[in-house]
Amino acid sequence: MKALSAGLSVEGITMYLFWLGIVGMGAGALYLFMMQGSLTKTYKKVAIVAGIICAVACFHYFRMANIYVESLAMAISTDADGNTVIGKLAAFPTAYRYIDWIITVPLMVLEFPLLLNLGKKGRPLFWSLGLVSLAMLVFAWIAETSVPGSGAWWTNYVISCGCWIVMVGILYTQVTKAAAYLPANFQSTLGVMKGFILIGWIIYPIGFLLALGGNESTREIAYNIADVINKVGFGVACVVAATILSKHEEAGTLPAAD
Repeated sequence: MKALSAGLSVEGITMYLFWLGIVGMGAGALYLFMMQGSLTKTYKKVAIVAGIICAVACFHYFRMANIYVESLAMAISTDADGNTVIGKLAAFPTAYRYIDWIITVPLMVLEFPLLLNLGKKGRPLFWSLGLVSLAMLVFAWIAETSVPGSGAWWTNYVISCGCWIVMVGILYTQVTKAAAYLPANFQSTLGVMKGFILIGWIIYPIGFLLALGGNESTREIAYNIADVINKVGFGVACVVAATILSKHEEAGTLPAAD
């Protein structure tokens, strides 16, 4: 109740967005799990993985929201005129956020090999996307826990961004080439999925830089908005792509992989 007195301050908006994240991820997980019933056996796993991503994020957002609300409540005081004063928050749920990303981000990029259904031929793609995404998060975590603006902060931030660029390169070269045999109506949806990684993920390095402004809650706002859009939106795009391939499989018009 004390945290609610933050109103529409930056900290108050951040708190509300954590709660929105819980609801958004929970609703997304439920929807994506339900959608597996409309897919063939080959592509059910795409919806299941997308649902797991949102379910894991929903749990972590519940934990992160509690940490943030408790920290905000401790930072609130009242001045002599009875006005609410918000001091510097002592803690942010950074550790929980990276635990969430270490689980969910590799699962997100591994949706591409699952959709392509290349079997053993898809293992190199599977491992390259998974390992690059983990490297991106490890260096981002090191940067996040360094002093903002320090040499270690900038160095690890740049390396993390470099890993993201490598991942995008893999998607637009290797994944595009591996998916060339699939139907044209699938290709457009695959483009949307790649767009989430290329465009949707830009907000993360931008949000990271917001910490330089001194109010780390602005960074949390960027992360919270990006997470809901990129996890739920990406999951829906995956299911749409899986639905297209399922229909082709049922109709016997799905080409075989080379």
